[in-house]
Amino acid sequence: MEGIVEGDGSGAGRYTLRPTRISNEDILFCVDVGPESMVELKVAMSPNGRPSTRLDSIKQAILVFINAKLTINPENRFAFASLGKSASWLRKEFSSEVESAFAAFRVLSATSSSSNADLTSLFRVAAHEAKKSRAQNRLLRVILIYCRSSIRPHYQWPVNQKLFTLDVVYLHEKPGPDNYPQEVYNSLVDAVEHVSEYEGYTLETGQLLARILFCYMCMLLSHPQQRCPQDQLDMPKKVAGSRLNDY
Repeated sequence: MEGIVEGDGSGAGRYTLRPTRISNEDILFCVDVGPESMVELKVAMSPNGRPSTRLDSIKQAILVFINAKLTINPENRFAFASLGKSASWLRKEFSSEVESAFAAFRVLSATSSSSNADLTSLFRVAAHEAKKSRAQNRLLRVILIYCRSSIRPHYQWPVNQKLFTLDVVYLHEKPGPDNYPQEVYNSLVDAVEHVSEYEGYTLETGQLLARILFCYMCMLLSHPQQRCPQDQLDMPKKVAGSRLNDY
């Protein structure tokens, strides 16, 4: 949103926002189901008493996001896909019902191998859905949750076709002989910049802590039309006196 400064001749200025219509959102979640989505998190326990995995926490974080987003605006809608070697639908119809997430999660499970991560099909689906959203004066956003530390995603997409906004949450392992998360992260940043209509965020962590994922999902509640550039974000804030350095 653009702002203007109005002066009264005294040197003081008043900042106001130009009137802008904020579109209702259609949000497509795409969850990585490679083997690394089953890495166990520190401390966190699932309801059945077993250690929680990344995939468990991803499901919980998405539910928190959906409930918060519907509280902000009940007209927001959600659909769900998974990413194996390429993207595939879990639940194609966009819905404002929380039950649609539960239905998608019932068929969401990890795969045993992941030698490839092609985002082209995800972008094609998103572009197709974005055109339908625009016809209803809505805005399409894709939230990709990616978990692979040694596989850089690839895609083929025209540089001038920006029909939707892409956010990425990247959950990875520490760098090592078989892991190069920095290169993967750079590829994800490039993808966000390549396809996004509005400001897209790329958030990453190598910590196995569910609360960092939840924090990032809260940051993604921000509407793409109301965002500052990511390099101007001053969050998450450290707790005063805390000895933790999780971010």
